[in-house]
Amino acid sequence: MRTALTGAIPVLLLIVCLFAGCQQAGPRASSGAALRVGSAEVDITPPVGYRMAGYFVERLSTGIHDPLHAKAIVIQQGPRQVALVACDLIGFSLNVTTNARVRASKLTGIPVSNIVICATHSHTGPLFDGPLREYFHDAARQRHGDDPQEKVDYPAFLVDRLAQVIVEAQAHLRPARLQAGVAKQEGLSFNRRYWMKNGQVQFNPGPLNPDIVRPAGPIDPDVGMLLARGKDEQQPFAGLTVFAVHSDTVGGTEYSADYAYFLQQALRREFGKDFISAFGLGTCGDLNHINVNEKPVTRPKFAETERIGGALAQGVIDRSKSLPFMSNPSLAARNASVQVPFQQATPEQVAAARKTMESFNDTNVDFLVKVAAVRTLDLAERGPIYPMEVQVFRLDADTAIVCLPCEIFVDLGLVIKRASPFKRTLVIEICNDRPSYVPTLKAFAEGSYEVTNARVKPGAGEILVDTAVKLLGELKSE
Repeated sequence: MRTALTGAIPVLLLIVCLFAGCQQAGPRASSGAALRVGSAEVDITPPVGYRMAGYFVERLSTGIHDPLHAKAIVIQQGPRQVALVACDLIGFSLNVTTNARVRASKLTGIPVSNIVICATHSHTGPLFDGPLREYFHDAARQRHGDDPQEKVDYPAFLVDRLAQVIVEAQAHLRPARLQAGVAKQEGLSFNRRYWMKNGQVQFNPGPLNPDIVRPAGPIDPDVGMLLARGKDEQQPFAGLTVFAVHSDTVGGTEYSADYAYFLQQALRREFGKDFISAFGLGTCGDLNHINVNEKPVTRPKFAETERIGGALAQGVIDRSKSLPFMSNPSLAARNASVQVPFQQATPEQVAAARKTMESFNDTNVDFLVKVAAVRTLDLAERGPIYPMEVQVFRLDADTAIVCLPCEIFVDLGLVIKRASPFKRTLVIEICNDRPSYVPTLKAFAEGSYEVTNARVKPGAGEILVDTAVKLLGELKSE
């Protein structure tokens, strides 16, 4: 059962808001004009007891290790403004972000197309949309008459908070200087797909598995960073860090932002307790933190999470000491709506999926069978063609940010970086929408979990890449 909010603003309205009459939203910015930057954060933690996202089981939250936040950075140059919001969530539906962006635009005057809302992909946040949530929600209502786990309308609450944080960030706009750069961080991320001795590709085959031959893909060691400093301030007051590794390092039933929390805490120790640390997830649909070449070591809970966050923070801190300031900023934005072909579920597949859901908590049901059932029910709610938005933001002649929906395979992000005409291109996934994985054509042929879970047809990732590269070229030549 979908909440009333879910359908409040249809996809058509989003398309109208984004693309009515122009690809380049807002007046042209004057190159070199002074920048103003504002930042803010708001708490988006649901009540304890709410269902948690991340796995194909029903998990109820039992506490809060660290509160979940939405963090916004608004950048203004002349009449043009852009807003980037990072949320400690596994993802969200297009309807939620559409409502939030439209509402924020009305309150701030920032064009909808210049607002991006991304998720850090934390697996210790709430489950508030999608077929799995609907199944658990409907089952609870059948048992109890209502759903005792959903004491709040979380999608409506989230829309309010997302609009609020953008309004607050805009209210804190002040003269500022921007720094951007990229560091390298090895040993934190690993491709989780491996060629095995049987000639097949396997997802997460386990540490020291003797049947592993080699990884099926690369990693991306780049730590992209953006720092904002007041005109006469020695320390930055806000920043964006981008890194590609799944935000699934802690597990359990306590709410947590995962390693992004420890990244924030380490940066606040260095830059001050009020520093706003926004985290953007790089393209990591096939990456995680597990090194299969090492024997698993039992560590205290959150130790590995803190190690990753701390290492990323140290990279930012070290690089911040030599980051040049943007001497000639030139803020601009481009976006495009891409009509992506989706797989289609047959009536027979839908019927089989519903039957599988009836035994979803049965541990004897194969994991991939459950995955396929959830995918099928999700596809049944969508059409054969689905709109996906690609956004690109230019900060200066050397720096651009690309924002993509879904969980994108790392190869696709690397292609964008290599093809980009900008010296520094930060690529962020799970922006504005998350209809599951977008594998490469190569990965579709290889199969395994991410392919089973994908909604798109083969070639969708390459369409998104081509669109991003085209937009980057337009911004470079503008």
